[in-house]
Amino acid sequence: MDREWWKEAVVYQIYPRSFNDSNGDGIGDLQGVIEKVPYLADLGVDVVWLCPVYDSPNADNGYDIRDYHSIMDEMGTMDDWERLLETVHDHDMRLIMDMVLNHTSDEHEWFLKSKDPDSDYSDYYYWRDAREDGGLPNNWTSIFGGKAWKYDEEREQYYLHVFDEKQPDLNWRNEDVREDIFEMLHWWLGKGIDGFRLDVINLISKTEGLPDGEENPGWVGWEHIVNGPRVHEYISGMYDDVFAEYDMMTVAEMPGCGVEEAKQYCGEDGDGLNMIVHFEHADIPYRPGGKWDLQDVDVELHELDDLDDPDTLFNDWDLNDLRDVLTRWQIGLDGEGWNANYLGNHDHPRTVSRFGDSGFFRVASAKLLATLQFTLQGTPFIYQGEEIGMTNVEWESFDELRDVEAIQQTEELMERHDVGFEDVKHVVKHRSRDNSRTPVQWSDEENAGFTEGEPWIKVNPNYERINVEDARENEDSIWHYYRELIELREDNDTLVYGDFHLLYEDHPHIFAYLRTLGDRGVLVVLNVFAHNEVFTLPPNLDTDDPELLISNYADADDDPTEFDLRPYEARVYQIT
Repeated sequence: MDREWWKEAVVYQIYPRSFNDSNGDGIGDLQGVIEKVPYLADLGVDVVWLCPVYDSPNADNGYDIRDYHSIMDEMGTMDDWERLLETVHDHDMRLIMDMVLNHTSDEHEWFLKSKDPDSDYSDYYYWRDAREDGGLPNNWTSIFGGKAWKYDEEREQYYLHVFDEKQPDLNWRNEDVREDIFEMLHWWLGKGIDGFRLDVINLISKTEGLPDGEENPGWVGWEHIVNGPRVHEYISGMYDDVFAEYDMMTVAEMPGCGVEEAKQYCGEDGDGLNMIVHFEHADIPYRPGGKWDLQDVDVELHELDDLDDPDTLFNDWDLNDLRDVLTRWQIGLDGEGWNANYLGNHDHPRTVSRFGDSGFFRVASAKLLATLQFTLQGTPFIYQGEEIGMTNVEWESFDELRDVEAIQQTEELMERHDVGFEDVKHVVKHRSRDNSRTPVQWSDEENAGFTEGEPWIKVNPNYERINVEDARENEDSIWHYYRELIELREDNDTLVYGDFHLLYEDHPHIFAYLRTLGDRGVLVVLNVFAHNEVFTLPPNLDTDDPELLISNYADADDDPTEFDLRPYEARVYQIT
């Protein structure tokens, strides 16, 4: 086995703005995170991934960095950050920082200086003149909606922003840009952090000349932005100049990255990255135009309120799609890379609302989804609130939205269909990133125990029955099940390093597979929907002295040969 600490780790992602508020201003902060470090240690996680806390005007909640070397005022001070790092390490955990290198804030000093064409920073970003006919430099669109170009009166040119207009894209073709970035990465690593999560890192190379993209209902220009012509040169250079010097973890977020591309980024034979966060399973069941493309809604928007259960239109996904994606990545990266096992994060609606049942079977389905994450080969990622089964929110008005993507896309949706918010609120409930950014529900006290002030974003009203305090007191809760899974994986090398073998390739409801290492095996059987099913062990498999390792139903038995599966039932067996 090629042992690595980051392969054996369990990662917990913190979106600090919504994690815990220590000073009553309604916004989560570093002191709030420090207060909860013992909680993370009790849960059993090994690595804390901290979303951006750098100085930022917050156009995209910290993913628009104004100063890489400073802490956002709302989050606290650098002294607070130093104390957080020390506290995390004192609890035998590691800290990785979220790093945004595709773009900065338009308030970053590099961008402000680049407005002068004669400055040393004039080529730090993509500045272009209008076309001869006065049109935009090209037809690319922003991921957040609208065009990807913004005119600047001072420079009298357009600049490229693949994300929000306050997030201009850095020009990585400029060697000075790369040198400044590498120096900054060394600075953070020198402070003692244990690695980086690299935001949209495969977008840093654009096609020479920035040509027009093919027209489509979603993101125009993506083929000139994703996995660009020099991206491997840039990332391998970053590894050689920076990462190779440290015992660290690199988690690379890469939209539009498939298995074959991932192999080129990962491992010693690739660019040196540890693992890829891909989007293939996270985009189920979205259409080619993305999650805001409503071709999957087969009724008019104004008719949604007339349906008995409009949620079914948005949660209608096929297990074959999910199984095919996960299997392809499990087998494809075996021995050549490493998987980042996640189902939700700050960029997606709540996991149990997407892939499980946020109603009657919320507990069972949340446990099943956790079982899936912890029994595949790869490093499991827990997003804050998943360990108690937090759900999506009913958004009642447009004014409740906070996410720049949700605001822009909802505005475009209402304008395109000539409707009001009431007609699109079901879409927002199932597509908005705000769902994952509501405050962590710590208790049944006011504001879910998150803050004594006015929360910066709506608190999910179900906090009175779904909260950490209740979950920790209930030994049959989702929280305690996560603890069991973490301990099980820690004690079982087969779950970390074992090979993956798919069983039941096309069953509509059962996802079953075998993990093997030497003469040891782990059998995983998941009934992924609210149906009763019968599992029968394939005849070519024999089991000797089977042992039930974990199940989300208390009365599951030790015989894996044939048994009835209840709705969302998960069983994991040790076999030889």
